[in-house]
Amino acid sequence: MNLRCRDRVVSIDRPLVMGVLNATPDSFSDGGELRGVAAQVERGIELVAAGADVLDIGGQSAITGVPEISIDEEIGRLIPVVSGVRQQSDCVISVDTYRPEVASAALEVGADIVNDISGVLDPTLAQVVAAHRAGFVVMHTRWKPKTRDDARLLYQPHGVVDDVVEFLRERMDAVNAAGVDHDQIIVDPGPDFAKTPAQTVEVLRALDQIAAFDRPVLLALSRKDFIGVITGRAPKERLAGTLGAIATTTRLAPASILRVHDVRETKEFLAVLDVLEGRVDIDPNAGLDKTLRWQARVAPEST
Repeated sequence: MNLRCRDRVVSIDRPLVMGVLNATPDSFSDGGELRGVAAQVERGIELVAAGADVLDIGGQSAITGVPEISIDEEIGRLIPVVSGVRQQSDCVISVDTYRPEVASAALEVGADIVNDISGVLDPTLAQVVAAHRAGFVVMHTRWKPKTRDDARLLYQPHGVVDDVVEFLRERMDAVNAAGVDHDQIIVDPGPDFAKTPAQTVEVLRALDQIAAFDRPVLLALSRKDFIGVITGRAPKERLAGTLGAIATTTRLAPASILRVHDVRETKEFLAVLDVLEGRVDIDPNAGLDKTLRWQARVAPEST
């Protein structure tokens, strides 16, 4: 399956890894650990070196209960990081925004994909994407960004899976009408967005229905609430749960883009999965390098 974004065509026959790069002070997962543009750009380059196929850069967190920042502030956070990464890397860059003005500014300095978590709340955004021939993430949600409500009764009587499938179909038709071609679209079932943990699990179990759109599926599973409910772990302790979710969802949607915080660990997990499931073979003469056989020991300090 191919994804067209700007002047490149990306082949997705196996899962790609999208590294998360937050240019924000209030992300739920890292709490603004990276202070300043230089540190944020450096982290982005580190994620690419660790194996990220795509970088997803965001200037405003999706955390609820916190007011939106201004458009100018979001641009001020995002654009220097996008520009800095682009100057040092030819990697595919996605920008996490639902504002047309921000998306336009980011595409002008080298972004390739717009990751819209609003479910195309503003139709103008599709026009911006179409004008730049960029990739476009169409995500399912029934809530406005940065808001939260009770989702338990939201999908009666038909159920959450039917709602996700019909919503994505309708939004894809709408962005097609705005000039975004089918091969520019990525679909996202929106785990944890306007869904209880149980509803998220229900959608992920039916992921084959979303993969049937014949478009790449963005799977933003990393450190999500539903994993915390299952494992009882805080966000930074959810790597094992995240990899467990990836193991199942990538079988249902092989042409997927995995949005993760832990790039190296995810790439290694996928490498082992490929070998054990027969997609890649190990050289029959290969052996373990002796430097990898034992954990290096630190010599005790002399007194």
